[in-house]
Amino acid sequence: MTEPLILTARDNPLLQRIRKLGQDPGAYRKLGQVWLEGDHLVGAALQRGRPLEELVFTESAWHERADWRGWVDRARRVVVVPDALMKTLSTLESPPRIGALLAVPADTALAPRAFSVVLDRLQDAGNVGSILRSAAAFGVGQVLAIKGTAALWSPKVLRAGMGAHFALQLVEGLAPEDLAGLAVPLLATSSHAGLVLGQAELPHPCAWVLGHEGRGVDEALMARCAHTVSIPQPGGEESLNVAAAAAICLFASRAPG
Repeated sequence: MTEPLILTARDNPLLQRIRKLGQDPGAYRKLGQVWLEGDHLVGAALQRGRPLEELVFTESAWHERADWRGWVDRARRVVVVPDALMKTLSTLESPPRIGALLAVPADTALAPRAFSVVLDRLQDAGNVGSILRSAAAFGVGQVLAIKGTAALWSPKVLRAGMGAHFALQLVEGLAPEDLAGLAVPLLATSSHAGLVLGQAELPHPCAWVLGHEGRGVDEALMARCAHTVSIPQPGGEESLNVAAAAAICLFASRAPG
């Protein structure tokens, strides 16, 4: 096994890069990498066959956890830093003992016939990450983000996604007209109109359009939707959180079987 690179200087260029990626939600777009904090995210990336560019351990983790050594051969380079230095790389209250740098997947064209989710200017990172988790759980193939949506590979979305990123094709920075390339019907939720979930047959595959937390789906994008769908709410609430609504809709329209 190749010996790791030991880094002890706070101002090392690699560590400065990691801090930038952890603190700036959009830094990955310029640097071409994302910083994965914690063994869950790192393990999820490896499970999906994503190669790691740098695998970073604290000294204590490197010496105590022999079961992590199986990951070493799947990283381009392994780095070990003092536990105190790892704390300077993390924005978490309890810094992890392992992290990794991963190359951001190259931009890809949208898949015309894939079961899809369209995010229309959703700005809450927690909502976006939660929707990615539901999308991965219910067999969605791709998530398409309209310009103005929270950065899909930002640290907060990554943490909320809990590894779902690596099961999905993600395309961001789109304009509404780019959705003309989809060959599946677009569906949007509505609190008062259209089909009623559970009372009408839904097309599969389809593309669910989820709108801004406050303003909803853009009018031009709504005009592209084949149907609007309402979710019955016998409790009388005015609306659902967008991530909760997404989970309900994706479950209802998942592939048969």
